This record gives sequence, C-alpha cells and structure tokens, in this order.
Amino acid sequence: MKAMILAAGRGERMRPLTDHCPKPLLAVGSEPLIGHHLRRLQAAGITEVVINHAWLGAQIEARLGDGADYGVHIRYSPEGAQGLETAGGIATALPLLGEAPFLVVNGDVLTDIDFQAALAQAARLSAAGTLAHLWLVANPPHNPGGDFVLAADGAVSSAGAGIALTFSGIGVYHPQLFADTAPHQAAKLAPLLRTAMQQGQVSGSEHRGLWLDVGTVERLQQANELAADWRY
Repeated sequence: MKAMILAAGRGERMRPLTDHCPKPLLAVGSEPLIGHHLRRLQAAGITEVVINHAWLGAQIEARLGDGADYGVHIRYSPEGAQGLETAGGIATALPLLGEAPFLVVNGDVLTDIDFQAALAQAARLSAAGTLAHLWLVANPPHNPGGDFVLAADGAVSSAGAGIALTFSGIGVYHPQLFADTAPHQAAKLAPLLRTAMQQGQVSGSEHRGLWLDVGTVERLQQANELAADWRY
C-alpha cells in the first residue's frame, strides 16, 4: 500500500514563519512536522510515500531526500507555486500512486491515528467496491459544527442521523474517486466526497485519540508541547 502526504499548502495563517519555510518543515519537537508522519508510516509498514508540494517545495525535497533517513522511499509530485487544492493534487499524483486504494494524510496535522488500520480499510474498499474511508474526530473549537455525519453503521454522509464530526484530513481512497478530476488543475476534495456519500460509497471511523490541526502559531506551540518528549 502507498501513502500520500499533502504538503502543498501555503500556510497563510502561520506567517511570518512560513514566509521562508514550508509549513511541513516547521519543527515539532525533535522532528519537522512532516517527519512525524513519515516515522509513523514506516512503523506501520507503509514505506512507499508520495509527497506533493508547491510553496518552497524545493526545501522539502532537499530536507527529506529519498526518504532513506526515515526508512521509507519518497517520490515527489511538484505542483508549482500556487498548488492544486487537495483533489487536484491527488489526481495529478495518481500515476505515482497506482491503481490500488491508497492512504492520504494531511501534512499539517499531528495525530496518533493508526496508519496500520489503513491497510485493512484499503482491503475493505477493494472488496466492497466503495470509494473512501475517512477518519473523523470530535469537533475542535475552530470547527464546532463538524464536516460530516457518521452513522451507527459506519456510513458517512453530509447530513442525517448520526454524529456530526470533523474530517481529520486522513483517509483511504480508491483511485476511481478521482476518475473525473483532471490532473494539473485545481480541484477541491469535499465535492467529490459528498457525491460519493450520496451514492453510499463512503465509510468512516471516529478517532478519539490525539489529533491537532497545526494551522496557527498557537497550535504549533501546542504541538511542540505535546511532542516535546517523543522519541521514535
């Protein structure tokens, strides 16, 4: 199974820190933020990794190289300075990701979501012919209404019976979800997911452990406090 880490965001809310350093390389404890994902992917046995990048992307390639320092093999999907949004970035990287379901991880979150569980979810997607499995979390203060609804049977929808939760930015996707998304063009992920939800093609799990959207300077400080004593 392959994984993709989304690392193309500009990090506007983190300025001026991100004026000269891409957000995925900001230090969190003893690692750059993206390094925590690479360590945990390797520990889960997922060693083929694709990273997209845009703003200051050359710094990401220079810092991470081919991934050998993390025990993984990295391939890059450069998007240019502006980036392509989430779905556009994934669609552009599909030739590197292959034809089987793959894991996608937002590069700007800190979490202990079990990446090894993605292997089982990918197998379920293939067996059931469904398109996506999402990890959802309790709604943080900056997103009190949540994003999607998780039903008791594990189905995810835009609205309806169930618990309104926030999308963690981590999911397993079948390549077919992006079949109609043109590569090298900006496109958002949420509309694709909502269409698939209407067709009963999206499942989900609630994660009750660590999850932090490292989207502001204050949350970066919180992430550093959480990770201060971590050792891999």
